[in-house]
Amino acid sequence: MLNFEFYNPARIVFGKDTEKSVGERCAEYGKNILLHYGGGSIKTNGIYNKILNSLKKKGLNIIELSGVKPNPRLSLVKEGIEICKKEKIDFILAVGGGSVIDSAKCIAIGSKYDGDVWDFFINGQMAQQAIPLGVVLTIPAAGSESSSSCVITNEDGNYKRGTQSYAYIPKFAILNPEFCYSLPKYQISCGCSDILSHLMERYFTQVDNIELSDRFIEGACLTIINNGLIALNDNKNYDAWAEIMWTGTIAHNNLLNMGRIGDWATHQIEHELSGMYDLTHGAGLSIITPAWMKYVYKENIKRFYQFANRVFNIQSEDKEKAILQMIEQLETWYKKMELPITLKEVNIGEEKFEEMAEKAILHRGSIGNFKKLFKDDILKIYKIAL
Repeated sequence: MLNFEFYNPARIVFGKDTEKSVGERCAEYGKNILLHYGGGSIKTNGIYNKILNSLKKKGLNIIELSGVKPNPRLSLVKEGIEICKKEKIDFILAVGGGSVIDSAKCIAIGSKYDGDVWDFFINGQMAQQAIPLGVVLTIPAAGSESSSSCVITNEDGNYKRGTQSYAYIPKFAILNPEFCYSLPKYQISCGCSDILSHLMERYFTQVDNIELSDRFIEGACLTIINNGLIALNDNKNYDAWAEIMWTGTIAHNNLLNMGRIGDWATHQIEHELSGMYDLTHGAGLSIITPAWMKYVYKENIKRFYQFANRVFNIQSEDKEKAILQMIEQLETWYKKMELPITLKEVNIGEEKFEEMAEKAILHRGSIGNFKKLFKDDILKIYKIAL
């Protein structure tokens, strides 16, 4: 186990009716609130009115910025930054999933920065200041409600990039599993795929003697695999949603990183897909993850076999056979979740493989920690994913 320092200041407020406290919690930080959300779903399912009523009861001045799309856009972020500076915003409230939260995070750091906020995404600089923000989570997936990460898409070149900062970790995150009841099946599936990927990105490491976090991750993977199917077929199952929602938060709040070095190549390879084709992130991950596994598993047979044994209950003297069987079972789970496992299923061919592979290593040289991947490696993974 490697040396580590763990810090996460996000207050998690979990359970039924917890959204009623949002006005009181926001009021602790000032009067001027930027309410940030996506399209019309929070209005049709009643969440918007619940949040607005709580904010108004505290006499808060509310400025709204809607329109966040999946793979959140830099252009809307810049609009939000202008609003925050003009209206002297004290606090940002993000109501939605990872795209809304990441957009809010980017607005939060951009409002305290004199330069172009995109600088943080291309030069490795970590933001030191941010407008404080809070979250009402409606889509468990990205784990952004308590993470130090933020991913934004720049429409100029279709670059999808991430940055890290403790400055914008939300002050609080309200998690009411009942808010998931109205999610379409595709969002349920993509959300579970994203959570599972966050767990596997951390699991596949070359660091040894990390049993505690291994066991945490294995248990969390089983929780998503089991409860994802339940929620997909019974979308008003509170217990299943409670498990998924809490696992999604734990999967990405940095706790499971401690003492180990995760991989993250799968995410970076997928970012080029969703940045280029506007593919939903979870669907891209269900395609790229098995392809990545097939390409790299020989780098550490022991770790891949441990995952096959403990998560998929596969035992065999032939460890490679067991690993390939595990990958096949993972693909079967994705299919049961009604997700694609090949690029052909989402009508993506080889035309832009070269461009995406080049972008994936731009300013980096290589990606991944389990196995360092260069342009040719990434091309091969895209081809396996066909």
